[in-house]
Amino acid sequence: MKLATSTFQHLKQGISKKFLLIFSLSTLSVGGVVWACADYGYSDEYSSFSPEAFVAKEYTPFFYSDFSTYYTKDYSYKDDNTNTRYNDQIVKEWYDYFGQQLSKTDLQYLLLKASAKGIDSVYQNFKGKINALPDSMPQLKKQKLDKKLVNSFFEYLLLAKSAEEFSANYQEYYGWDEKPNYTAPKSMEVSLLTAFQKTKDTFIKQRLWFQLVRYYYFLERSTGVKPIKDSQLIKAFNTYKDTFPKNMIYYRTLGYVAGRYYLAKDYATSNYLFSLCYDYSSEMKIPAKWAFHPNEEADWKQALAMAKTKEEKITLWHLLGIYFDTERAIPEIVTLDPKSEKLDLLLSRVVNITESSRSGYWGGKEDSTKTLRKNTALVSGIALKNNTSKPYFWNLAAGYLNFMSKNYAQAAKFYQAAKTQLPKDNQLIMAQYKILDWGLYIRQLKKIDAKAEAKMVEPLNWFARLKEGKDTIPDLRFYQSLNESLEAISSLYKKQGDPLKANIFRNYNEFYSNNQQIESLKALMQKGNQTAFEKAMLQYYPYKLEDLYFFQATALVYQEKLDEAIVLLAKTKEQSNVLLGNPFNMRLNDCHDCDHQMAQSKKFTSMSMLKMMKNLKEEITAGKNVYNNAYLLANAYYNITHYGNARTFYESQLTDSYSSYAAGIPAPFRRMFLSGKIAEKYYLIAREATKSKEQKARCTFMASKCERNESYNSSYELPENQGKGSWSINTNEVYFGRYFAVLKQQYADTRFYQEALSECGYFNKYVNKTR
Repeated sequence: MKLATSTFQHLKQGISKKFLLIFSLSTLSVGGVVWACADYGYSDEYSSFSPEAFVAKEYTPFFYSDFSTYYTKDYSYKDDNTNTRYNDQIVKEWYDYFGQQLSKTDLQYLLLKASAKGIDSVYQNFKGKINALPDSMPQLKKQKLDKKLVNSFFEYLLLAKSAEEFSANYQEYYGWDEKPNYTAPKSMEVSLLTAFQKTKDTFIKQRLWFQLVRYYYFLERSTGVKPIKDSQLIKAFNTYKDTFPKNMIYYRTLGYVAGRYYLAKDYATSNYLFSLCYDYSSEMKIPAKWAFHPNEEADWKQALAMAKTKEEKITLWHLLGIYFDTERAIPEIVTLDPKSEKLDLLLSRVVNITESSRSGYWGGKEDSTKTLRKNTALVSGIALKNNTSKPYFWNLAAGYLNFMSKNYAQAAKFYQAAKTQLPKDNQLIMAQYKILDWGLYIRQLKKIDAKAEAKMVEPLNWFARLKEGKDTIPDLRFYQSLNESLEAISSLYKKQGDPLKANIFRNYNEFYSNNQQIESLKALMQKGNQTAFEKAMLQYYPYKLEDLYFFQATALVYQEKLDEAIVLLAKTKEQSNVLLGNPFNMRLNDCHDCDHQMAQSKKFTSMSMLKMMKNLKEEITAGKNVYNNAYLLANAYYNITHYGNARTFYESQLTDSYSSYAAGIPAPFRRMFLSGKIAEKYYLIAREATKSKEQKARCTFMASKCERNESYNSSYELPENQGKGSWSINTNEVYFGRYFAVLKQQYADTRFYQEALSECGYFNKYVNKTR
């Protein structure tokens, strides 16, 4: 089986449009060009386990992430372009070369920013051939520098700058078929060889060796890959590999050697050499890990056989664990050295991968259960031996995996073992323990009584401070644990028959269907002598007292209790909300945008609308101008439903009612916000109050709109449509409704009848069907 076959299925890494250049540009598979995932970022909202608490920072890019190749939160390597990855190291090396007499600022300009022309100008000024330079350029002539070192530096730098044209020409590519240009000029070989043979300066010579090996890599790639025995690159490397110190530039050179072996399809040698680069420094870890690419089990075993030390074998297994098979790598490393720090990263990945599998992002329930069972057994077995460098890490991980497996008693044992081993002075680790222990405590609760509430006060306050940013523990993942525990607490309270506390911990829409429950919540929020638990608990209720007043006010409007609604609405800022359309206007066909765009002589706010509705109702009760007042009031009641032009009147976060389609409104609020029964009632009152046949026809048609909307509403309530979106619900339009029939039978001789036929397709269809 090819190792590579399942890699991306296992890691589930995304692909972006952006390339990374590896080892200053290499080959796609060996890391020459990397498909990074900077477009996606990282995702750990499913997680309660922070790898930062246990794993050395240099391994941060390799923390498990669902949607990105590299975990980039608080990631110190900020540039995707590998041409910049070694910048700090390069400047430091030259800074030391000059005995720290040439400033880093000048070096950064010359090494990283200046063009070949700019470099030559600075050099000519230093030699006295150019009198003056702009102030923005280094003034080396004024500094006391060793002329021999400066001459060697510029001779090298001018040559290296010309090599950047093919070796560090960073580009972005946006298609699979687009390829970077690797062409290296054949004429440059003589210049590099001549300079290499000429210089006696070991520091310069090693960098020229790097340039020469890199040059041969691009030359051999662009002119056709020959067998290794014929490679000038390999010959140039092997001839001088023991001449120079094994420093950063050595391993950067080795990266091209590894890439050349990959081109020759010698994957075993390539992977082994990349593992050496990975182990050398943090800067080289990303390019080496990306370039590490086992292809078959046979070449993997060959690479292992090349390892000269136990540590080299551990590094190979470590890379395989990141790349492909964490569960296989961990026991192998434990056998070699149970105290290896390279185990830490793999353990964190096992836990985070298991969390992710439970989240439902990838795979099905069967895969998730299998992964959980396998990883729980693996980690628990190692934790019980208690012979790793961080036994508390293994005990916490084993406890958490058992917790996810619902083996709560076993989880408690592992947590208790970890508690005695924890480094008490490490804030992040102690917080991680607290999160895991809290989750277990909540899951084991059978009933919440006064004793349990007292115990929850401190953790609830602690989580609240973190959630609100009043306290900060960098890298702590706590949202998932908090959300799960609040859900569990809410469920327990609901089971115990305490809807008030259940709703505070996990707001649920059904709670607001009972006004007495709302009043009890308001009373608690305004209580002067709240207990410590009540204060802690109320930090998790997402809404303010004003939000409750607004909901009650809107509910009263739909109950036709306008006087009471106005009193409550006055307590809210929503009273000043300006409505987008005139709620007292009505057209035959609903068109919100048309109403919103119409010129309005008067803009209505929520409060001014209610006051006018109140006046209209009082006029109707008094028998004054009943037709006109009832028609206007009907229009307003229609427009403050989902189907009208003033739906913003009822929208709020508490009801989650911002949906542009009816089925998206939460079920407990649908009847309130969708029903046109009140509007229908007033249209009929208006019809009875007029003697005009034209007006009666109009009122009848408007009532038919309410009737038709009710047919939609009833469809949303059908059992087979629960949970569906409006686009997948079949509604039964009321073409045969009673008001269409009345309109056809009694008002066919009116001008309005013809207008309705012209404007309303529903009515036109009904008439044609019933002829």
